[in-house]
Amino acid sequence: MDNSILNMINCPTVLSGMSHEMRTQMNSIVAFSFLMNNESCNDDDRKQFSNHIMSSCEKLMVLFDNFLDSAIIDTGNSKAEPISCNLGNLMNNLLSEFRVIMKREDLNDLVLIQENQGSRNSDVYIDPNSISRVLRNLFQIAVSNTASGYIKVGYYFRDGNATFYTLDSGNGFEKCRDFLDSDNLNEALGRHDDTYSAINLILSRKLIMLMGGKIWIEKNGIAGTALYFSVPAREAETTNLSIHKYSNTRIAI
Repeated sequence: MDNSILNMINCPTVLSGMSHEMRTQMNSIVAFSFLMNNESCNDDDRKQFSNHIMSSCEKLMVLFDNFLDSAIIDTGNSKAEPISCNLGNLMNNLLSEFRVIMKREDLNDLVLIQENQGSRNSDVYIDPNSISRVLRNLFQIAVSNTASGYIKVGYYFRDGNATFYTLDSGNGFEKCRDFLDSDNLNEALGRHDDTYSAINLILSRKLIMLMGGKIWIEKNGIAGTALYFSVPAREAETTNLSIHKYSNTRIAI
């Protein structure tokens, strides 16, 4: 993939798609706000409309954040920030967040499945903020492409690398593969009118590259999508303090 797909600011189709997505979400916010003030609106309706408004606001914020952060990465002023992190805790927190989103958006025909291939409770050095950002993006892509069925989220640690993935039973494989592999983002967006997913994937790819990792896509079932990414993850050293170490220590008072 050449630099044309990495420089979204110079891609008129991306800017046009962002403008369309912004208007769509803003119209949704205005419409549901109007309905909430209708005298015939009951408490259940207001709660549902409020959830729709919150969802639209979050999509707008994610769209702006991903676009701007992608542009910042292109300036060369970003770097990975690895710290000691427990993979199991990281994934449990993210899955809890995803379940709240699914409940709020009434995704009753969609099942979220957590897959951890082997237990991993040790700490490793990775960039948890970037890992979480990528997985949130991939989860949103899976949700947008899967009306019913399942989304699986998991990870495994092997040979000094942490590999994370999302698998869905939807129909977005061709689109996601095109966004990842195309040399011309304008053409890819012309074939698949989904600026939101395109920007999510582009930023995810850049964050993974900053961490020294790689991302790839496979087909899951007939048309479902399996997105994997792997990053180096050095195992954190643990310090076991023995009581005998301080058995001869004296404190001056």
